[in-house]
Amino acid sequence: MIRNPENFQQFLASIRNFVRAECLPLEEMVDRNDEIPEELVDRMRVMGLFGHSIPEIYGGAGLTTEELAMVNIEVSQVATAFRARFGGNTGIASESLIVDGTPEQKERWLPLLASGRVTGCFALTEHEAGSDATALKTMALRTGDDFIITGKKCYITNAPIADLVTVFARTDPYSTGANGISAFLIERGTAGLSTPPAYRKLGQHGSPVGEVLLEQVRVPASAIIGGVEGQGFRTAMKTLNKQRINLAGLCVGPALRLVSEMVNRARTREQFGKSIGEFQLVQQMIAESNTEVHAARALVLETARKRDAGGDVTMEASMCKLFASEVCGKVADRALQVFGGGGYIADNVAERFYRDVRLFRLYEGTSQIHLINIAKRTLAAADAGRAL
Repeated sequence: MIRNPENFQQFLASIRNFVRAECLPLEEMVDRNDEIPEELVDRMRVMGLFGHSIPEIYGGAGLTTEELAMVNIEVSQVATAFRARFGGNTGIASESLIVDGTPEQKERWLPLLASGRVTGCFALTEHEAGSDATALKTMALRTGDDFIITGKKCYITNAPIADLVTVFARTDPYSTGANGISAFLIERGTAGLSTPPAYRKLGQHGSPVGEVLLEQVRVPASAIIGGVEGQGFRTAMKTLNKQRINLAGLCVGPALRLVSEMVNRARTREQFGKSIGEFQLVQQMIAESNTEVHAARALVLETARKRDAGGDVTMEASMCKLFASEVCGKVADRALQVFGGGGYIADNVAERFYRDVRLFRLYEGTSQIHLINIAKRTLAAADAGRAL
């Protein structure tokens, strides 16, 4: 749903100008230094990029799902690290509060997240609880009015720089699966909470990812999101349901950029006395890529509109994430092929995006997990006599 088309197009144009004029020239430097300049982060704060999906009452832009999808498609046409710097706040790191936070929790944290004064992160994954998130072993044991939390989270985007960590822990030591899991808001500086240095990664340099260590961390019961024990996994799933649409949009953007880069390369590189774009097999790679990217974008926007209309998009969100991430990977592979040997040499756009987009098929549910989810829901719908 686009609430005010004219105003939104102006809004989108300002974002497009920012990422292309201010972020794109810094891509190589950020990739090499593994860091985004703080002055650029300040520009992101001034532009309100940290609060896109946070309701206006808390200082955000309150974008609808469709509006946010279109923004994500724009911002991801430059190196993914730029969007990752503010994307947690306007996505996975704030959505738990938006959907299930108490009024007091929302009043305290959402304005800080929307302004970018606080950076948030979403600490669910553990070494033995990735695809099977319900297997988490982090424990939160009640002692009076407090909880003592012990555990270790891994592969957490923005963990090394986060000021506010949403930690998922088991508050019922005898529970199994999704039952007995609660979500806690924990501030950096709380005794026992630490974040080691960021991992070295294949790609997405400039976006710090690391661990969250919890050693006898004491927090009050009021730190539980929503104030109710045992609802944390449900909160996580509601958060991820929207985030998978967001991530699908973030897969469309790089693929669009790469199609454009493939075309430029095909026009300017010559072999056998003519541009390689004149060869039909090169044209095939471009045509297939452009077609698949348009299909992915259409699926993302259709699903976003359905969510805005109040529909259940649990299965479609999985389809979006699966299809868009796989398309993005295929387009990146073809782009490298069109660039030829030069594409395999460091510090060119095909090589950089090839590394960056590989992660899309892993986080927010691997492609294999989404295939299982889609199959289960398709079979269940058929058994219930519902339309597929």
